[in-house]
Amino acid sequence: MIEVEIVGVRIELPSNQPLVLLREIKGERHVPIWIGTPEASAIALAQQGVVPPRPMTHDLLVDVVEALGHAIISVNIVAVEDNIFYGQLQFDDGTVVSSRASDALALALRAKCRIWCADAVMEEAGVRITEHDEGEDAEAAPSVDEEREMRRFREFLDDVEPEDFEG
Repeated sequence: MIEVEIVGVRIELPSNQPLVLLREIKGERHVPIWIGTPEASAIALAQQGVVPPRPMTHDLLVDVVEALGHAIISVNIVAVEDNIFYGQLQFDDGTVVSSRASDALALALRAKCRIWCADAVMEEAGVRITEHDEGEDAEAAPSVDEEREMRRFREFLDDVEPEDFEG
């Protein structure tokens, strides 16, 4: 498993589909996960430190877990099949519960726990995003498809603004 962090929530243009972007902590690869609008809002609010006057669903779940004397110790992104990402919640007593990746990530921010990504998921869905490596040994040149996809991804990231998430 590879430890990752949430970079943020973005809106893919022109489809206006939200995605959450993960980055490996010790590396350059990123994993974009397309998610629903409610989950995107839940993740963005938690990243901004917004505390609603009444608990939202993800806040409620963390509160319930803590009230029962337990803690979520990690969130794991364990598989990707047909562009659907699968997550798990790991509890302090060893219990593991299946979850949608987006919900798991929203909970991770609230529970302040580590996020892990399976090696196979990183291999399949990870995208290497680097600044120009002047003076360093260059890796093998990417394929035309990889370059095109990377260019589209960078263009997308260039066009995203915080205001895109205001409802």
